[in-house]
Amino acid sequence: MAGFKAAMVGTEGKVVPDWVHETMERENVDFVAGECTTREELAELAGDADVVWVNGGSEVVKADTLSAIPKCVALIRTGSGTDNIPVEEATKLGIIVAHTPEAHHQEVSDHAIGLLFAVVRQIAVQDRAVRDGKWDAEDGMPRWHLVGQTLGLVGFGLIARQVAKKMSGFDMTVLAYDPYVNADTMTEVGVQSATLDEVLSRSDFVSIHSPLTKETRHSIGERELRLMKPEAVLVNTSRGPVIDEPALVKALESGWIAAAGLDVTDEEPPRPDNPLFRMNNVVVTPHIAGYSDQHEYACWRLSVDTVIDLSKGSWPRRYVNRGVKPRIPLR
Repeated sequence: MAGFKAAMVGTEGKVVPDWVHETMERENVDFVAGECTTREELAELAGDADVVWVNGGSEVVKADTLSAIPKCVALIRTGSGTDNIPVEEATKLGIIVAHTPEAHHQEVSDHAIGLLFAVVRQIAVQDRAVRDGKWDAEDGMPRWHLVGQTLGLVGFGLIARQVAKKMSGFDMTVLAYDPYVNADTMTEVGVQSATLDEVLSRSDFVSIHSPLTKETRHSIGERELRLMKPEAVLVNTSRGPVIDEPALVKALESGWIAAAGLDVTDEEPPRPDNPLFRMNNVVVTPHIAGYSDQHEYACWRLSVDTVIDLSKGSWPRRYVNRGVKPRIPLR
């Protein structure tokens, strides 16, 4: 596509690799990159761009700044989450919202399982005890087992499917709730389709994989937590606000559920006095699930590939607004 321009407007402080510039030049894509924090900066850098690319959590592309990028055909958000992108407003304007969930799905699924193991085997509790000079098998004695238990998945995208696949060796019953995935798709990979209430009430372990949207914000609240088994473990590697955090604190303190493994919190970074930090039945990591020795290259590679596909008039491999009617015809 002649005169095609891509603008990265949120870099998260990362230096764009030389090979990215070289690839864009070879593919005849005019590419610019910078850190935009205001509407004026967005308009200056990307006002004439066909693709606007956000790498990370930048919030400069908002509903009230879309008019600053009038030529935009597609927004790219590197990673799986698009909660910092105005998807609904972009869709109304015919702007595709693409993302790159494959960049992180192996890592995040590994981390979700790691958090589950850390809780089930009480690894963090035992580690702290040993470091404090306590060598006592009763201190942090595991209270759960995995084989033959029921695993519930809330959301059934790429990450949740990897969790189901990787946990298959434990002979678990796997339930999944996802209103956008049909039951046949789940059955094909040995997973039982269920309602949200069924997943919560029947599962011994529940892993959250929902994107953060208006519908899913605080979708796991007091009512939902009360449905869970008192010995159940809740794992969240999606977005913190999917869970109503005060309700979760209450659930853990009151014994509605037994424990939690969290890579995300409602406020990030959380305050030092967050009550979750006082609890031995909680393992918390700093929103790091998507990281590994391979993730950074994958993020750049998949995002670049998405730009190139669009420059050639093709639909991106992954996008979230399926009902969008694009501004230009695409193959």
